[in-house]
Amino acid sequence: MNVLLLGGGGREHAIAWKLAQSPRLSKLTIAPGNPAMRDLGELVPDVSPLDLDAVVVLAERVAADLVVVGPEDPLAAGVTDHLLEAGFRVFGPTRAAAQLEASKSFANQLMAEAGIATSISESFDDPEAARAYAADAGHQVVIKADGLAAGKGVIVCDNLEEADAAIDRIMIEQAFGDAGTRIVVEERMFGRETSAHAFTDGVTVRHMPFSCDHKPVFDGNRGPNTGGMGVYSPPGWLDDDTAEHIRSDVTERAVAAMAAAGRSYAGVIYPGMMVTDSGPKVVEFNARFGDPETEALLPKLRTDLLEIVDAVADQRLADIEVEWDDVATVGVFMASSGYPNSYDTGKPISGLESVDPEVQVFVAGAREEGGRLVTGGGRVLCVVASGTSIEDARGLAYDNVARISFEGAHYRTDIGLTADQPLEVGAR
Repeated sequence: MNVLLLGGGGREHAIAWKLAQSPRLSKLTIAPGNPAMRDLGELVPDVSPLDLDAVVVLAERVAADLVVVGPEDPLAAGVTDHLLEAGFRVFGPTRAAAQLEASKSFANQLMAEAGIATSISESFDDPEAARAYAADAGHQVVIKADGLAAGKGVIVCDNLEEADAAIDRIMIEQAFGDAGTRIVVEERMFGRETSAHAFTDGVTVRHMPFSCDHKPVFDGNRGPNTGGMGVYSPPGWLDDDTAEHIRSDVTERAVAAMAAAGRSYAGVIYPGMMVTDSGPKVVEFNARFGDPETEALLPKLRTDLLEIVDAVADQRLADIEVEWDDVATVGVFMASSGYPNSYDTGKPISGLESVDPEVQVFVAGAREEGGRLVTGGGRVLCVVASGTSIEDARGLAYDNVARISFEGAHYRTDIGLTADQPLEVGAR
């Protein structure tokens, strides 16, 4: 089978790595990819997943039997629809279905109609109306850009002054561009966060293990949100009853609600959850594999990933039993100095050859210069290790992180440290 994979980050590196293990794979083409993926397939660096016409031309050129879409932006732009109209099979939701992530106001409306628990919220196009609502809310708030902002369009506020500043930053200063033309003001929730990924073909749902992303840039969940500084799986603090509640009353209910709304959803769906004192509530829905969650989940996947995505594309996921290894995984992201604010690139990366063979390094932001790998983004690479426990996995991950270096590299030192502690540690 010829597969075209769209994307070029750490998530797509992990997807390519797993697809390349399939005996059914004849050829893998990756657009644009990154230099670390060169051994896994043919790179087409001059085709952007957001150039919908160019993607169709490429799919025709490589005679793609299946197109797998990694990032959220092309999904929101309608790349799946464009490919389907051209006669290609696609793994990834349509534009209408991807609104579950692309518009927080749409997702909130769907959850309200479907009875899916989430925070109290209102959407605003006018900053003054948003300020008035925040002032009268009677609780702390979170300000969110309504559109896609690469995981950074969420500002958690401790007081009204911070809420006003967040509204200014998103709507007036346009820190997240057009994604902040409309904002959502939400009740701030307190508890533990977890990601609940699942494969679905619009009817059948096959759940993945739970995982936990570390969003803030510094240890102890301090500093601004990032695209994700690390991840672990599974969360030992998540009890079975709560996990089953999330699977049935959130994920499966959302898939059914999307079908009822005429927006049949096929691909990966994952609600980011906050487990509060009053039960689990949705923080936000995502319409694709998470990043960095993918990097920690796919090393646990025992079933052929190509078999799964092929079945989803044909709405026959019910025929596939998806199996996972019972291991713990921890992934640590190494980032450029200054990230998530301004940062320099072009710093040579050293030490990759010294990484243990059982440890995976998924590259997110790097390019080649003078025949060597150099930094090319904010989040540069994710070091992922497996073990019989989170403690073993994190020890191996950090041991290998210490072998890799580039100028200005920084990373959190507490990824997975509280994985087994049933304590409140976060707020969103």
